[in-house]
Amino acid sequence: MISHPSRQCTVELQALPSRIGQVRRIVSAQLRYWHMDLLIDRAVLGVTELLTNVHLHARPDKTCTVEMELLLDRLTVSVRDHDPHLPVVDDAEPLATCGRGLAMVAAMSESWGARPEGEAGKVVWFTLPTSVTAAPPIPPPVPARAPRRLVEEVPAAAFAEVEHAVDLGSRQPAPARSAVAG
Repeated sequence: MISHPSRQCTVELQALPSRIGQVRRIVSAQLRYWHMDLLIDRAVLGVTELLTNVHLHARPDKTCTVEMELLLDRLTVSVRDHDPHLPVVDDAEPLATCGRGLAMVAAMSESWGARPEGEAGKVVWFTLPTSVTAAPPIPPPVPARAPRRLVEEVPAAAFAEVEHAVDLGSRQPAPARSAVAG
């Protein structure tokens, strides 16, 4: 079996709100570099939720490592922290302002999970498929423009009708128009 080399990116950080924004930018830039632009929104959402959980729940410290691994058919994003307690998916109340992070990760990813690493902590991860399963929508055809007619093809009677509709005998000032757009 031929092994395809993977592409990896690792970032170690303190899961503080200011650093989470930096990691989002790093994830976006790395996916652009890998030409995986279609994965950016979901990867950034997922890593934001996982880092927010570290910030809110991890003990004893907020130090963590974000790893991205791009294989031929999937992107795996994982967050490793030093808290051995595995995350719990909450059933958030309809008006709750928090408690939906892991549910969102589950909804937008192909798969996700958490694995303990003993006293060293845990890893929470999710995967995204790298192949697009649906073809992009095909735009509707643009209607063909009506062929232009040459001046000599316009019947002279059409100009006569316009001349009678406009009273050329009275002098009316033309409406004012500005030369400046807007």
